[in-house]
Amino acid sequence: MRTVDIDEAKANLSRLIDAAVQGESFIIAKAGRPVVRITPIVAPDEHFKQRLGFLAGTIRAPEDFDRIGLEEIVSLFDGQA
Repeated sequence: MRTVDIDEAKANLSRLIDAAVQGESFIIAKAGRPVVRITPIVAPDEHFKQRLGFLAGTIRAPEDFDRIGLEEIVSLFDGQA
């Protein structure tokens, strides 16, 4: 990964951004010390985006889901295990 001094980054920001968009990450250094890493933002393909509710209607929870194991949990908290 290429390291660029902050003064060079200021002078060539547009060119560096274009390179980052093409996939070239780089580091900006101040006084020889790395400060930030510039990387392109890669958006997922439309085909692979996750969507909420994609399993709606395919999975059912039992009616007593919120009460399953209730007696055991209560006994553990009451110290009667």
